[in-house]
Amino acid sequence: EDVDIPSSRVLITGATGLLGRAVFKEFNENNWNTVGCGYRRAQPRFEHVNLLDSIAVHDIIHDFQPHVIVHCAAERRPDVVEGQPDAASQLNVAASANLAKEAAGVRAFLIYISTDYVFDGTSPPYKETDVPNPLNLYGKTKLEGEKAVLENNEDTAVLRIPVLYGEVERLEESAVTVMFDKVQFSNKSANMDHWQQRFPTNVKDVAAVCRQLAEKRMLDPSIKGTFHWSGNEQMTKYEMACAIADAFNLPSSHLRPVSDVPVVGALRPKNAQLDCSKLEMLGIGQRTPFRAGIRESLWPFLVDKRWRQTVFH
Repeated sequence: EDVDIPSSRVLITGATGLLGRAVFKEFNENNWNTVGCGYRRAQPRFEHVNLLDSIAVHDIIHDFQPHVIVHCAAERRPDVVEGQPDAASQLNVAASANLAKEAAGVRAFLIYISTDYVFDGTSPPYKETDVPNPLNLYGKTKLEGEKAVLENNEDTAVLRIPVLYGEVERLEESAVTVMFDKVQFSNKSANMDHWQQRFPTNVKDVAAVCRQLAEKRMLDPSIKGTFHWSGNEQMTKYEMACAIADAFNLPSSHLRPVSDVPVVGALRPKNAQLDCSKLEMLGIGQRTPFRAGIRESLWPFLVDKRWRQTVFH
């Protein structure tokens, strides 16, 4: 007789992406009425919404009346942003500003996903109150997006996060998982960046933070403003690659650390470590150890495993 209809409604943008899928799953599995929207890969699971179409955005928000909106959609590849500045600015800034306005119209709590790349990486760790100084256009567009959403909707949380990995559909979906082929094919040496200090963060953990933040906010309207979340294991790409090799008992002697400042592509901050104590003091957060998280993420892409399966079946 009793049909348990979840009373809290959440709308997730970019629900087809690496982070968006994890956020959708987290809310959906925790009794939220969850709607995800996407663009290129939307059907059949998600609503097809072009975030640059202000009428479509207005319609889905007014029809669904979400209590919370988690805005994951963005152009997040720094080198792509450098090459397509206008398109990136449309999505990262203009669409975010419009979304914030529409969220304010239905009094929804907006969580805007931002990045550690708003900082220049010269004096880590960074607190929420530290002055941003992005080195690349990606960081600049995300910082402009932060300002735009906060100006258009004071009931907004900005959540800055670093490099992400998790359950990928393709290895190229994450700057962490994309290294797996170089790790696996040990017959040729591979140069790996050993200059930039990163804090690889599992999308499941970010998703849990978004849900916990949303649930705290439902009880306490003072929950808003800027927050940081990040994994706490500091690694260069070279060290991540070695940890990946280790997780799968693969050789790593072919991996070569390169300690020079990278000369190609968008400028990157040397160490944009985020101080996460503000969320921790609210009792929010979870962290998956890198080795466990990366093993779970990359296991389906292990070449040797498939080879074994063909041999024995």
